[in-house]
Amino acid sequence: MAEDIKTKLERYKTAPFDSRFPNQNQTKNCWQNYLDFHRCEKAMAAKGADAAPCQWYYRVYKSLCPTSWVTTWDEYRAEGTFPGKI
Repeated sequence: MAEDIKTKLERYKTAPFDSRFPNQNQTKNCWQNYLDFHRCEKAMAAKGADAAPCQWYYRVYKSLCPTSWVTTWDEYRAEGTFPGKI
């Protein structure tokens, strides 16, 4: 499975279609992948495992989310006022 993830990351161009978010507006998709990335990192750190599989979520949210949103969310996380559950 790890090889499968590495292969997908190598071929990654932009966020693929996600059937959970079929509409043109990809705001929820951006938000969900941002949360999933940070949840994945937290879970992998707790297990002491390599966080390489989390890079998929990182690349998806980086391609979907405006930089200003990500910067704001990162500031909120640093301040402890982030509204999402990570």
